[in-house]
Amino acid sequence: MLQFFKVLTAVSLAGVTTLHVCAQTGTSVSINTQRKELTDEQYFKNNFKGIVQSLPVVSEWVDDSHFILLKNGKRYLVDCKSGSQAEVADSVKTASATKVAAYYKNTDLYVKLNNQEVQLTADKEKESNPTMSPDGNYVAYTKSNNLYTVNIQTKKETRLTTDGSELILNGYASWLYMEEILGRATQYKAFWWSPDSKKIAFFRSDDSKVPVFTITNAKGLHGEVENTRYPKVGDPNPALKVGLVQPDGGTVVWTKINEQQDQYFGMPYWKPDGSALLVQWMPRSQDTLKIYSVDPATGDLKEFYTEQQKTWIELGDEGKRISFLKNGKGFVLSSDASGWAHLFHYDNNGKLLNPITTGKFTVTNVEYIDEKNNLVYFVARGRENTARKDYYSVNLNGKNLKRLTFGDYHHATISPSPNGSYFITSYSNSSTPTRLALVNNKGVIIKELGDAKASEFNTYDLAKTELIRVKSDDRLYDLPMKVTWPINMDPSKKYPVLISVYGGPDAGNTWDSWGLTGAQQWYAKEGLIQVGMDHRASGHFGKEGVNYMHRDLGNWELVDYSTMVKWLIANGNADASKICITGFSYGGYMSTLALTKGAGVFTHAMAGGPVTDWTLYDSHYTERFMDLPSENPQGYKTGNVLNYVDNFRGVLQIVHGEIDNNVHMQNSLQLISKLQDAKKDFEMMIYPGGRHGWGGNKGIHFANLKTQFIYRHLLEKPVNKQMIK
Repeated sequence: MLQFFKVLTAVSLAGVTTLHVCAQTGTSVSINTQRKELTDEQYFKNNFKGIVQSLPVVSEWVDDSHFILLKNGKRYLVDCKSGSQAEVADSVKTASATKVAAYYKNTDLYVKLNNQEVQLTADKEKESNPTMSPDGNYVAYTKSNNLYTVNIQTKKETRLTTDGSELILNGYASWLYMEEILGRATQYKAFWWSPDSKKIAFFRSDDSKVPVFTITNAKGLHGEVENTRYPKVGDPNPALKVGLVQPDGGTVVWTKINEQQDQYFGMPYWKPDGSALLVQWMPRSQDTLKIYSVDPATGDLKEFYTEQQKTWIELGDEGKRISFLKNGKGFVLSSDASGWAHLFHYDNNGKLLNPITTGKFTVTNVEYIDEKNNLVYFVARGRENTARKDYYSVNLNGKNLKRLTFGDYHHATISPSPNGSYFITSYSNSSTPTRLALVNNKGVIIKELGDAKASEFNTYDLAKTELIRVKSDDRLYDLPMKVTWPINMDPSKKYPVLISVYGGPDAGNTWDSWGLTGAQQWYAKEGLIQVGMDHRASGHFGKEGVNYMHRDLGNWELVDYSTMVKWLIANGNADASKICITGFSYGGYMSTLALTKGAGVFTHAMAGGPVTDWTLYDSHYTERFMDLPSENPQGYKTGNVLNYVDNFRGVLQIVHGEIDNNVHMQNSLQLISKLQDAKKDFEMMIYPGGRHGWGGNKGIHFANLKTQFIYRHLLEKPVNKQMIK
């Protein structure tokens, strides 16, 4: 394993004799190499023409054995059976081209029917989340927090709910549900068509008891005030009901779940024939999941599936928990109750038939189910390497698991053909630029479609990037660390370290994948060790690893990060006086914690939008891991940055968006107040009008701010002017 070797055996040295050790014989061979240095154009304008090149883009599948490939500004139809490709015109029909979709024009909705533009609405209010019915006859949407439909043929608009207001939201999610359960990609959408287009299920959210958090914006003469219904730890949550209604209106049928309970609802699933709605429910403690089968006509329900865990269960499944079989013979369910996310085959009544996958690896998603041959195609991480994803097939009965992807690569994206006969993979590793390949469902490569490596790649001296494993202090885990080493490292010198992290439960971002930027290469030239690292609870080691964070946010990340830093100091020529950590959001939390609770290891930090006290964050996210403060006072105490201010030492930069409605600026303000009272020095930058992130010139200013920090405190030299944008 890599951690047993000294760094310099792995680092290329330009223009000198380098020592390479043969893995088979153990003998060393000296090789004289002379490679070109990158130019300013490459460093500062990311112009790597000749070194790397753009990959073709797979536009979409036409059928099970043909797809459209976009290359050099042209469209090609690729035949999977032969691997041949032919240029085609834009007029070639594809699956998406035949779908009718609603779209906006000004504030009104339109569709195209038979190449004719048809206006569906005409008023000043904007419709949100227009969604076509499966049969193509209706568009459903929300407006002023009521749920509506419009009949495409008659243009008749029907208001399906009537009590929408600032506090009553029909089909439109409250902030908490959008952010933590349904997901930002839904854009607040909280309604779902039945497969037969006869019903719409929707959430009705009553936010009247949810406390208001007030955000002030300094712009203008008198400023602006923004009030958000934001439940913090222990606060009342939105009160939800699940309703079902016909697209032409009528009485709403409410599911018979007591709305007075302190509870959460996850994204519901319709059975394929529309005969029942499966409603995901859990108590506020988030340790029990119940799925109820609801009769759409009456709202009556019965328990369909139950799961309990000692820690917590994720409710926000992004529609990945259940995959129904089209032949009506049950469904495939994903669960991590065993400590690893795996697949299970159930019948239509919710009875377990058999496990489909087992072992110490994580199934991330089901890509396709071949019902004719009883095969499940899925993506998983960790069976070969926790920092890589691969594509597999397995029989529905759990037998004959087969890896379909290949090599020592991270297969980042998989695109299967409509019937699963082929797939396209985008793959790379830390030292190999990304490639694109067409593969059949036996794992045989049919055709290489593209290679990001260009003709001059091997003629340039690029900084070495590699994935290293470091044994955790308790010897239980091989922690992943991705390192870009300085070019021409001198074994007699020590080098500053810049560590980029996110942290948090099941939120790792260290992959064995390719990446190349001018800034990365420039900092390597300047003598900076650049590192990304993940801890035991980051997802690399399944729910088994993530469970370490139960009632203990911040602790294990800091333990494992410190272990990896100590390895860099002992084995990687790292300068122990210049260990800088940086991150945003949860990464900002870890950065502030590193210079307080972890100040014995870390010396510098750049913290963006940090949580500093978990009682200041939202209820669903925080309580999932930490429980209530009354239930876990010690966890809230040890995870609170403010409690370690007296330990603070080093150089800290804090940045925050003025109107951040996710991690409120109150977090940073309370920390800087504590730092001021303790007479501690720090740097602070506020971005007016900034939310949980910002772009434009303020985004450029932020990038320059970090660059200046790196030069001033880590490199200790004037900033190269070309690095300032």
